[in-house]
Amino acid sequence: MMAGEETTWDGLPVAREPPRACCVVVWREGERGREFLVLHRLAPGGAGYEGNWAWTPPSGARLPGETPEAAASRELREETGLLLRLTALPEAAPSGDVALFVAQTPPDADVVLDDEHDEFMWLPLEEAGARCLPVEVADGLMNASAWLDGHAIA
Repeated sequence: MMAGEETTWDGLPVAREPPRACCVVVWREGERGREFLVLHRLAPGGAGYEGNWAWTPPSGARLPGETPEAAASRELREETGLLLRLTALPEAAPSGDVALFVAQTPPDADVVLDDEHDEFMWLPLEEAGARCLPVEVADGLMNASAWLDGHAIA
């Protein structure tokens, strides 16, 4: 690693060029209609923390040389155990620094959390958006939902 290079919480190098991170908005058809997967991250504040970055869709840093699609697939698999087909939403990303993807999962899919997370929830858009802070995280969720509203789901 070079001096001054940014790293992930577990010491891996982060890509220097944008997008430096990826976010996968995972949804399913649930009992309350469309539901979105949000994960509770243990860092920065531990199990009881509810502030910025506590709840997010599956997301994380892109490694140097890794494509945004590969990073999104890796983060989704590492954080949730899910292997899903991803659709890139470059026009819906709230920041040029984060690649946004959407993926549908069957209603009965098993979510297996990694050591970085301690809880997950399937929530309707409004509830998921209210938990996801800062506002840029909620914006990605809202933009993905708006995209889903405008596209036929296969």
